[in-house]
Amino acid sequence: MQTIYSITIPIFALALGFQGRAQISDIRVHDPVVIKQGSTYHLYCTGRGIAHFTSTDLDNWEAGDPVFPEKPTWTDDVVPEFRNHIWAPDVLFHNGQYYLYYSVSVFGKNTSAIGVATNKTLDPKDKNFKWTDHGIVIQSQPNRDLWNAIDPNISIDENGTAWMVFGSFWDGMKLVKLDPSLLKIAEPQEWHTVARRERSFNLADKNPGDAAIEAPFIFKKNGWYYLFVSWDYCCRGVESTYKVVVGRSKTIEGPYFDMEGQNMFYGGGSLVIKGNKDWNGVGHCSAYTFEGKDYLFFHAYDASDEGKSKLKIKTVNWSTDGWPMVEPMK
Repeated sequence: MQTIYSITIPIFALALGFQGRAQISDIRVHDPVVIKQGSTYHLYCTGRGIAHFTSTDLDNWEAGDPVFPEKPTWTDDVVPEFRNHIWAPDVLFHNGQYYLYYSVSVFGKNTSAIGVATNKTLDPKDKNFKWTDHGIVIQSQPNRDLWNAIDPNISIDENGTAWMVFGSFWDGMKLVKLDPSLLKIAEPQEWHTVARRERSFNLADKNPGDAAIEAPFIFKKNGWYYLFVSWDYCCRGVESTYKVVVGRSKTIEGPYFDMEGQNMFYGGGSLVIKGNKDWNGVGHCSAYTFEGKDYLFFHAYDASDEGKSKLKIKTVNWSTDGWPMVEPMK
């Protein structure tokens, strides 16, 4: 979730009191991530307390209760008077429980932190349903860090080691090894910068800068780790310029190279999908395999509806040399 916003950001469906079921074209989201439990797909996204939708067919969606009806108690220490508008979650199932990572931040600053909560089930009707918050995993501070602790995504490598990739603007996307508990950074710490764009030198460290890159997501397929990131600007309605690019690596630590062989550490990235006159900017994607098919989930700004952010889902196909392909926006 980009750190530069105007005060005209739309309030998401739950905050608007969205009720009942709706077609995919009507679901207003930012930064969607999805997981399937049984026959139900659970979508989590930016919103008050982390917005939550469910579906059985990836087309019809129903709004559920937020993950955090009340803000986590620690958030005021990071963002004074935090209003429970939580950004850019990520969800996974590991070692018998669900992990939900989420971002708390100040607009336009790297006064940010990534937290994590766990649950035995995603079904609110299950007697074991209860979100347990474990607090901060990692935190960034202005004038100390040239990175931003938002937009987390967790991946498990071929050795069973968990890694978190995250970041927005500043000096790019960071990858850090997690402790086996998945609740904290592993010690001794191991960090990598896996993707970045050129940043002007004449900017103060606290300035987000002009290296517009964020929303990393790693998807493993046929022995490759594919790193998707979003370039340019979200959250500006019809003025949004978001797009998704990708690179790949045989190891999760990288380096990641695009189709032309350019390292993403030096600004590389091959275009996956971009906006057009009807959909002004598309991005902050997540990628999954469901029922044997690969999907890309993301948000896009609907030019026919005042630039409101809508959920989009595309099937991912693969080129003969192993690169992801999706149909253009239309």
